[in-house]
Amino acid sequence: MHDLSPDIRVALVHEWLVVPAGSEQVLQEMKAEFPQADVFCLVDKLADADRATLGVGHPHTSFLQNIPGVERHYRWMLPLMPTAVERLDLSEYDLVISNSHAVAKGVRVRPGALHICHCCSPMRYAWDLRDQYLEEAGLDRGIKGWLAGRMLDRLRSWDAEASVRVGEFIAISDFIADRIARSYGRPSTVIYPPVDTNYYTPAGDRKESYLAASRLVSYKRLPAIVEAFRELPDRHLIVIGDGPDRQRVAAVAGPNVTLMGWQPREVLRAQLRQARAFLFAAEEDFGILPVEAQACGTPVIAFGRGGALETVIDNGPARTGAFFSEPTPSAIAAAIRNFEGTPAPTQDICRANAERFSAQRFRREFSEFVIHAWNTHRPGASN
Repeated sequence: MHDLSPDIRVALVHEWLVVPAGSEQVLQEMKAEFPQADVFCLVDKLADADRATLGVGHPHTSFLQNIPGVERHYRWMLPLMPTAVERLDLSEYDLVISNSHAVAKGVRVRPGALHICHCCSPMRYAWDLRDQYLEEAGLDRGIKGWLAGRMLDRLRSWDAEASVRVGEFIAISDFIADRIARSYGRPSTVIYPPVDTNYYTPAGDRKESYLAASRLVSYKRLPAIVEAFRELPDRHLIVIGDGPDRQRVAAVAGPNVTLMGWQPREVLRAQLRQARAFLFAAEEDFGILPVEAQACGTPVIAFGRGGALETVIDNGPARTGAFFSEPTPSAIAAAIRNFEGTPAPTQDICRANAERFSAQRFRREFSEFVIHAWNTHRPGASN
């Protein structure tokens, strides 16, 4: 627990609370470390049970909260989000911590307050993934495409201006620290996100099947993983997840691929514990699932880009997996064959590597950073 004075008013700002996911795990740990903090977000449509699990109470919300159907269509409200986040009233708070991958960093704080941004990524749609976002939304051509491009141009300008309001940046990986530097011209401190290594633990016997799990969306590249097993007819792949790419995944799945669809956390853990290796083809900002796999003692075969380079070790005595250089079926199949041709990383080594990313470690590093930043910032502090 932190040792900030109880007189310091703290606010936590999150983009939206609709479905518990990775960024919500971060918010949960932030709230546990600063229990006196009030929570703000643009939209809160969580189930009561999920809200209780996260410990966020009933957050303060923006005007978007009252738009009918916003829990289904909130992503289409992107053009309204800068205005919505700027209108959140944080005038009473001394310390504001935003948990941002889009617009949360754009809050306005009172003069003299400190704003720390825990940055999952600069706004992807406006920076690195702009073309992909437009293509997936069907807005990459015609008058609609022109209008959408203009909107993203404005968002990019706003995002760059909003970054100036941040006092200190935390990045979730070296990969994102580099993106922050390129996008905003700002330094940042890397604090890796929390992974629930108390829940994801080794147990039971290992099987011969491989496992892939994620939301079935295009950038996760599940079709490439599934198609790789056409070249490996004597191996078995299990896929957990659902999403817009489900039909594409099913279309390339051979008889040696089992599609389980969405599964609860308990089933995912059981499969992670049994898998010969976990397969991961996304270029993620950090990537929690590969760490959860290693926490279960399971090696990871991953695309050698993004956060996986910081969480998977592919050589030496501490090896926990292997990389493939291209996210193509043939490269993935070759990586699996190469993996099978070398001694498998041990369960204990995989587990030890995952423990570097525990929730306890996150809370300690996060708290130390915030306290140091506050003590440096507070009126009368000597720099």
